[in-house]
Amino acid sequence: METSIYNQREKSSRFSTYLALGSFAIGTIILLFYMLFPGLMQLLVIGFFYVLFASLFNGVVLLNLLYQFCIYPKDREVLAIKMLIMLANIPIAILYFFIAMHQNYSF
Repeated sequence: METSIYNQREKSSRFSTYLALGSFAIGTIILLFYMLFPGLMQLLVIGFFYVLFASLFNGVVLLNLLYQFCIYPKDREVLAIKMLIMLANIPIAILYFFIAMHQNYSF
């Protein structure tokens, strides 16, 4: 029984890494398309809604990791690294926002 619970925790923490990397990749692709085609305001709208959706989904997964962090003290180091990977997307999204606004409005 212990093994199946541990495998499930390992799968969920692995999912969080894939989600963080996938969110980063999709956000980067949207930004690159926007830089290649700067006149398309639809890409800004798509990017905005993508950030909202990704923030919500990543937030739920982050809360799950935080919950696991509290109830499984032996796995705290691994879970803390997973949470930091998830949180690394926040400054990247802010940087992408400033790049897009600079491209669009030339502060």
